[in-house]
Amino acid sequence: MILLLDTSTMTCRLSLIDGDNRYDDEWEANRELAKGLLRYLHDQLAAQGKSWNDLTGIGVLRGPGSFTGLRIGITVLNTLADSLHVPIIGALGEQWQTEAMRRLEAGEDDKIVLPEYGSEAHITQPRK
Repeated sequence: MILLLDTSTMTCRLSLIDGDNRYDDEWEANRELAKGLLRYLHDQLAAQGKSWNDLTGIGVLRGPGSFTGLRIGITVLNTLADSLHVPIIGALGEQWQTEAMRRLEAGEDDKIVLPEYGSEAHITQPRK
């Protein structure tokens, strides 16, 4: 099963693809992404009768998008890919899912995906 994830906005978008079967879901993560992403992914896999061990590949939107959302989502998926020994592909643009699937089917593996924020991060200065 292929997991595709977009955490570039406050709405987390997930697709699970198993052969010809496709499941799509959205989660209004808002400010709960770091706290709830692993549970959300686990629950969505379980709803399809699957577990982490059923994953054969991961695709993730690299950006552009929210600094925090991309950082959290990509870090979680990099960690999952490494621990499960499955390939991970990062892709950009409106057709990112198609590109990720094409590359996974071709046997590619980015090993580590880095986010593309679209601009420099806006990091506030400490007040003290």
